[in-house]
Order: sequence, then C-alpha cells, then structure tokens
Amino acid sequence: MNIRNLSKWTVVGQHRRSSNRQGGFSLLELMIAMFIMIILLSVAIPTYQRSVQQARETVLKENLWQMRRAIDQFSADKGKLPKTIDELVEAKYLREKPLDPILEKPEWDEVQGEDTNTPDGGSGLKDIRSIAEGEDSEGIAYNKY
Repeated sequence: MNIRNLSKWTVVGQHRRSSNRQGGFSLLELMIAMFIMIILLSVAIPTYQRSVQQARETVLKENLWQMRRAIDQFSADKGKLPKTIDELVEAKYLREKPLDPILEKPEWDEVQGEDTNTPDGGSGLKDIRSIAEGEDSEGIAYNKY
C-alpha cells in the first residue's frame, strides 16, 4: 500500500463513520445555547427598561418646558395669564395638549395663581406640573419638575 492509497482509505473510513451519526443538536448543546440566551436577556431587558424610562423622563421635562414657555409667550402677548392649557391650544401657542409620557395621558396639574399683569388682579395659569406619582432615576418626584 502506498501513501496515496492510504490517504484514500482514511477519507473513506472517516466518511463511513460520520454517515452513521444523525444530524441535529444534542441535548447538551441546546441547554448551553438556552443558558447563553438567558444570560443575554437578563442583561438586555433591564438596560432596555432603563433607557425607555430615561426617554420618558426627558420627554416629560421637554413637554413641561414647552408649556411653560407658551404660558410666558401668551402672557407677554396678551398682557394676562391664560386660564387653562386648552386656551393656549385655542390661541395656537401649542398645537395640541401634550401627553404626560409617564401616565401616557394628556392630564396635567394646572397651577393657578394671581395674575400680576392685569390691574384687576385676576387669576390665571401660572405653572404646569405632572400628576404622575413616583420618582425619576435621580430620586426627584415627577410632580416636582
């Protein structure tokens, strides 16, 4: 037997041995894959939830800033405070009543106060606050923004 015949015989022998094995994964391989998936999910899900919560807090701050800015613009233009957020929408200072992203509803705590711009001393919308309960990631209550 020369070396060429030996190498052919080895390849044929390996082919015969591998053809007896059935395709697919063993139980151990599947368990290892499941374990890796569980580890990845246990890291990914809390990270995703934190990023969603942080995005909601950012949107809440931005919505409050925009509404407070609209109150100031209305007051400067009209010489009086608006009565409600709806008056800001009707006067086109806001396109629509923004959603509170924490509650996912367009509901706000409309803080009324004395209108120092008018001589008769009426009242109007001085500030806007969230009515959501709870705290943000820094420990500040949502209704304190």
